[in-house]
Amino acid sequence: MVKVGHRDVIDIAYRNPDRPRLGIEVLPFDVLRRRLKREVARTASRTDFHQLLLVRGGEATMMVDFVPQPCAPGRLLHVRPGQVQRFPADAEGHLAELDAVLVLFTAAFPPRLPQLASLLDGFGPAAWTLSPGDHQVLDRAMAEIAAEYHTLEGYREDTEAGLTVPLLRQLLGAVLLRLARLPHPDRSTSAEAGDEVFRAFRYELERSFAATRSVQRYAAQLGYSPRTLTRACQAATGRTAKELIDARAALEAQRLLVHTDLPVAAIGRMLGFSEPANFGKFFARETGDAPGGFRTRWR
Repeated sequence: MVKVGHRDVIDIAYRNPDRPRLGIEVLPFDVLRRRLKREVARTASRTDFHQLLLVRGGEATMMVDFVPQPCAPGRLLHVRPGQVQRFPADAEGHLAELDAVLVLFTAAFPPRLPQLASLLDGFGPAAWTLSPGDHQVLDRAMAEIAAEYHTLEGYREDTEAGLTVPLLRQLLGAVLLRLARLPHPDRSTSAEAGDEVFRAFRYELERSFAATRSVQRYAAQLGYSPRTLTRACQAATGRTAKELIDARAALEAQRLLVHTDLPVAAIGRMLGFSEPANFGKFFARETGDAPGGFRTRWR
């Protein structure tokens, strides 16, 4: 990982220090703990790569997009590119002591499988509490990735990795497929039928959340009825299309409030609110806090 300076949030770009051309890195959490400087543990950061964290022992809390995610035995966290995170740290700013394994990988490294689209690109779960059986299976699978990764000790840019890199790609794909197969905390059994609609909505929402919060406009843009769109969203996430639209706008407001010095009114205008009072009411309804109070509390 390589850090890019920014006084509000630290951007961390993918870089494998041992194998520069390899799009995956496997390491114990303790190695990350020694690698990162204290200010990174204390400060919010954002990566351009995926992170899988499987916890075997210890306890801590990691913040992912302002949501506390417990790190305890049996937990698996997935932090996606662009999400704002705070690493689990103690009061002095040191990364917490966890017995955990990390798999870091670029968006281009996993095999291209349609079954992984919603896990890697969509509103998939940020964390799972695994059953003992699932934890054992995933622990073994990630240990196998680690073992294959370490066979590349002599890998350099000017040498061939043989079959090991393709094998790593497929082993990672197997882990991701196992995660995609796990029950979604909010997903209904009818989700599969609406997946195509929901994926289209997800991409349009990322493109247009600052321009409109109208379900009717999203539905018209995608060529579906508002009812079809809402049913697909409920099947995929347990939430209506309107709830997802408002949640995405509120998340962007949270990020801007904490990680920039923009005035509250300016943030509201960026998200389509011409009146600061209306933005304040919207933000309070979504988060339970006033914009100014939220900014003070999280800084």
